[in-house]
Amino acid sequence: MLSSKRILLIIGGGIAAYKSLDLIRRLRERGAAVTPVLTRAAEEFVTPLSVSALAGQKVYRDLFDLTDEAEMGHIQLSRSADLIVVAPATADLMGKMAAGLATDLASTLLMATDTPVLCAPAMNVRMWDHPATQRNLKQLQEDGVRVVGPTEGDMACGEYGPGRMSEPLEIVAAIEAQLTAGPLLGKRLLVTSGPTHEPIDPVRYIANRSSGAQGAAVARALADLGAEVIFVTGPADVPPPEGVQVVSVETAQQMSDAVDAALPVDAGVFAAAVADWRVASASDKKLKKSRDGMPDLEFTENPDILKRVSQLDVGRPPLVVGFAAETDNVVEHATAKRLRKGCDWILANDVSPATGIMGGSENAVILISDSGAEEWPRLGKDEVARRLAAKIADALAG
Repeated sequence: MLSSKRILLIIGGGIAAYKSLDLIRRLRERGAAVTPVLTRAAEEFVTPLSVSALAGQKVYRDLFDLTDEAEMGHIQLSRSADLIVVAPATADLMGKMAAGLATDLASTLLMATDTPVLCAPAMNVRMWDHPATQRNLKQLQEDGVRVVGPTEGDMACGEYGPGRMSEPLEIVAAIEAQLTAGPLLGKRLLVTSGPTHEPIDPVRYIANRSSGAQGAAVARALADLGAEVIFVTGPADVPPPEGVQVVSVETAQQMSDAVDAALPVDAGVFAAAVADWRVASASDKKLKKSRDGMPDLEFTENPDILKRVSQLDVGRPPLVVGFAAETDNVVEHATAKRLRKGCDWILANDVSPATGIMGGSENAVILISDSGAEEWPRLGKDEVARRLAAKIADALAG
């Protein structure tokens, strides 16, 4: 799929730079040509010699190098690739890109190009969560830069959380999606998935039986058609797909905040099974049994994410797709839900226990839209996702 593709790989200065060596190897295995660019900070983590040996190419390092300028000026270098990949994209590099700075070879190449750019962020969790980084991320996405990761996990600094650079194969999948001339290339889509966990106390929570399999399949199918996918997922049973930007959440409020941060998008697919209610005041200590019987739990409504996004005056996605899990009168209830929420489409399914759909590998959906109810046969969840992705591509193309 990457045969004869030309990748300009900019390696930033972070501990995750070691993964760039494996990324080069994986890209070359697939037939891609990799031209590496090292920042000064990157040289503290990987050597030009090791990068050059794996890439089979000269490593570019200096903005003002007379030999390099004679062979290939930095302007031409920035435009001779099919894709520019920044991995790791440090907080510093992302800040320079968002601000339009050109202070070294890497940032100058990124400013002097009209080639698509893909970033794989990597940094400490506090740096990733910092408002400046999140502001820069949003600006880059609005500028058309695609982002893969970061993922959540242990940090080299000993902390835990989002900020780990995506694994090389995940980045390769994102590169393949970017360079595939799919019908959703250049489109930015949001998918929510999985259940939410609403805490009662530190050890108990309210949840539902959603596995997250259908949402993950939808995100994968959209990415396969070339879309940039922001995948906001609750604590699902299935792993997130490769090649998408994963945002992991626990509660409905966290999911709502993550959705807000992802906007604007070309389409939103709200497949998550969000809990309708939460405990108004979750205890910070484990609730104990007492002679007085069960504790009194006061509930309050969770944010209605689908309704709120569907009814936005500013920033509403051109296409909003919801899901309706019903146990009776499926078409009637789903039709009423679409009108009540204000979304464009609803995918309704019967999740009564006899169907085996909730948590299973198959789904039987009915697409509710202005055109009426379109019943699909019972299919594997991957096939349902592919059908939905194709319909979304047709709708956005029209």
